[in-house]
Amino acid sequence: MKSKTEKLVLDGYGSYLGMEKGCFIVRDSYDKVERYPLFEKEIGEVVLKSGNAVSTGALASLGFWDIDVMIMTQRGRPVAMLKSLDDDSHVKTRLCQYEAYNSPKGITIAKQFVISKLEGQNLVLKKYGLRNHGFSFKEKIENLEGESLDTIRARLHGIERRYSARYFNQIFGLLPESIRPEHRKGFKAYDGTNNIFNLAYEMLSWKVHRALIKAKLEPYLGFLHSVQYGKPSLVCDFMELYRYLIDDFLIEYCRGLSAKDFIVKTEISTRKKKGKRQYLSNKRTRDLMKNLEFLFELTVDIPRIKFGKKQSAETLINEEGLLLAKFLRNERKKWKPRIRL
Repeated sequence: MKSKTEKLVLDGYGSYLGMEKGCFIVRDSYDKVERYPLFEKEIGEVVLKSGNAVSTGALASLGFWDIDVMIMTQRGRPVAMLKSLDDDSHVKTRLCQYEAYNSPKGITIAKQFVISKLEGQNLVLKKYGLRNHGFSFKEKIENLEGESLDTIRARLHGIERRYSARYFNQIFGLLPESIRPEHRKGFKAYDGTNNIFNLAYEMLSWKVHRALIKAKLEPYLGFLHSVQYGKPSLVCDFMELYRYLIDDFLIEYCRGLSAKDFIVKTEISTRKKKGKRQYLSNKRTRDLMKNLEFLFELTVDIPRIKFGKKQSAETLINEEGLLLAKFLRNERKKWKPRIRL
């Protein structure tokens, strides 16, 4: 009988994680205790949030058994991961990633990120009866030529921007008029709806970052996005594969919102200027984060690598990181991300 995989989440103030007689124990602030025998149930991941406590014995066991540990703020923003000392021994994957960056394989990967992103957008447009991109973009992208990744990257971004602008113009038209933005705005958006999309994409980035680390990839060496200090460019690349899932969720979520669900905050925009930005209210933000977490637990009709006809969206992201790593190590001839609503 296969052991059951458990995900331990300590999200309440005063919760405690310890180790006792071969069991992980979780004690909440009311002294209610749950036990998780280490050898009877497979612990896949532990999530610790600010306000929790953990024993060094438990941390040692988690590191020894290579169990993922994510440390988050109370709001749910990841700030650190616990890694065993053996985790960086998978150097072959990173070497192959560096080699691919300056080879035709890097160009192939960059193209695939954009193709898959637009295919995902097509699924959303089709679902809501909107005009899709057609399929000419795939041939256009595959036929792009250039001497360097930088040259191809610039052309790919141009193609992606044109199609995405039309895509957002259409899906924003599905939202209530009182909260409908004129166009998509990313960093430092002023309207509340764009900031909802930005927050949801940020949560996606956390999931992707963790998946790439688990796959032993270098999160800061991407192919579609440029390499810059402090920019996890492979995370940015990988996010493109799953933005459509976030978009589909937010279309339905935002349909239930009105202008009264937003608040305005005055923020410093430059050294001498202040600007007003609109955000979802604190209560609504908590609700959004909870629903997004549920979204990543929903199953998608995409078979797992080894067994099972379905899997959660979060598992799909983790598996895709592993498949990209296999492609980089020449253990797979092709890499085509699995896209489906």
